Amino acid sequence: MLLAIDIGNTNITIGLFRVHGSKENSKLLRSKLDSVNLGYSSPLFSWRLSTSLTATADEIGTKILDLLHYKAIERGKINALAIASVVPVLSQVFMEVASSYFNLKAYFIDEKTKIPIQNLYENPKEVGADRIVNAVSAYLKFGAPCLVVDFGTATTFDCVTKKGEYVGGVIVPGPNLSSESLSLHTAKLPKVAIQKPAKVIGRNTVEAIQSGLYFGYIALVDGVVERLKKELGENTKIIATGGLASLISQDSKTIKKEMIFPDLTLEGIIKLWEKNCG
Repeated sequence: MLLAIDIGNTNITIGLFRVHGSKENSKLLRSKLDSVNLGYSSPLFSWRLSTSLTATADEIGTKILDLLHYKAIERGKINALAIASVVPVLSQVFMEVASSYFNLKAYFIDEKTKIPIQNLYENPKEVGADRIVNAVSAYLKFGAPCLVVDFGTATTFDCVTKKGEYVGGVIVPGPNLSSESLSLHTAKLPKVAIQKPAKVIGRNTVEAIQSGLYFGYIALVDGVVERLKKELGENTKIIATGGLASLISQDSKTIKKEMIFPDLTLEGIIKLWEKNCG
């Protein structure tokens, strides 16, 4: 079995996948596998942890073992760890986790990873591993041209042309980051939760900020997507992932509920591991 790990600035997402050809005797796993595609379409189990820049290998390693134990998964069943990280300080930590707790060498996705699309970014080293993984995952799932909108700490728009070329995209601060920045850099404005307000016109400060963040962000997303479609082509498939995708889809013209895939990044990590190491 394999652990796919997406190390982000806000959360660390972990997915447990069954490696092709492996045989599992656990009744729990058999019952779980009966309900899913035996390929890499979705993880058997997944977990989300808060990102802490000061976390040690022991803290993370023991936490992962606890999560596996809760699902009756033995440590020895883990054959590989595949990781996409945008937090360099934690990359070394996870290398230690793989070595000390699983006796494995972690595989990290980077600019040297073989991918099934051509990377035309001016400096491939600058592209976050999660952005490449998302582009590959969407391309393999839906073909090209395609556009992935990932609602993370930053919201990223990543583009694959009809020729199967990754050409870059757009990066903007995410809603939570915008809310935090507004609070930090103003004397009287509070930090508010990101949620849909009852009306556009806010009748108090909290409602006004929520309206700006929610409706303003939807306008931003729809505007950027429409402009990108003009460059990529009107038949471009729009795929979304990330924690706020479902919320934004409620009023967005371009983000559709049926095209939201929470495990898109984890699935892409598995596919690239298979291509490079499997």
